[in-house]
Amino acid sequence: MTITSRYLFVVGMDVAPEKEDLFNEVYDTEHVPYLMQVPGVLAVSRAKAEAFSLAIGGAVEGKPAASPAYLALYEVESPDVVSSEAWAEAIEKGRWAMEVRPFTSNRQHGLYRVR
Repeated sequence: MTITSRYLFVVGMDVAPEKEDLFNEVYDTEHVPYLMQVPGVLAVSRAKAEAFSLAIGGAVEGKPAASPAYLALYEVESPDVVSSEAWAEAIEKGRWAMEVRPFTSNRQHGLYRVR
């Protein structure tokens, strides 16, 4: 993945197992498209954590899936994008706010300047 922006806004969360299909559908078909319309949002990538093995220090260690399980990387032009009125409106559109967000937990947010 080539990062073309100066900043990454990183969001992590878990979702109730019984809402996982709805979570993914709404995130992909509504939430991301609405956020992509916000001025200054350049790209969005999503991922789900998996368990893996890591070779380090001469040994291979089994690692559990990371927590939170879901990660979204938003490439943004500046830190102001995620506090803008357009962002605030976009995150409340569609089914996300009422049908999905209440079933998420372990929410984490971070802003990173790309070096």
